[in-house]
Amino acid sequence: MKSSGKRSLVCLLSCAVMLAGTPVGAFAEMLPTSFALQGTNRGADIARIDAIMASAEVSAHMQKLGVDPQSVERRIAALTDSELHQLAERLESDPAAGDALAIIGATFLVLLILEVVGVIDIFKSIGPARR
Repeated sequence: MKSSGKRSLVCLLSCAVMLAGTPVGAFAEMLPTSFALQGTNRGADIARIDAIMASAEVSAHMQKLGVDPQSVERRIAALTDSELHQLAERLESDPAAGDALAIIGATFLVLLILEVVGVIDIFKSIGPARR
């Protein structure tokens, strides 16, 4: 390595070491009361999820898929308050199987984008008709 290359590398590493020691600022702000009260809904969210999970239809489907009920309970207990609230809301509002048409459409859209970008070549027959 040339002398000028070594010199610039040493300069760059020296700057990196000096910048690594600089303190990072921390910012604090007041939280609204509604944010602090969100944690109290955890019990209600768990009760809503447990009621849905205890239904015969959900239990049968979980057994069909080979899911252990104790592992589901452990995973639900490990969720944060916001994740638990989102799950409780989605379980009540979303259909059980989801929207199949939306899944098919999203899959087609991803394949189309990958085809246009050139990552894959699925649609080989698209183009002018051959004789």
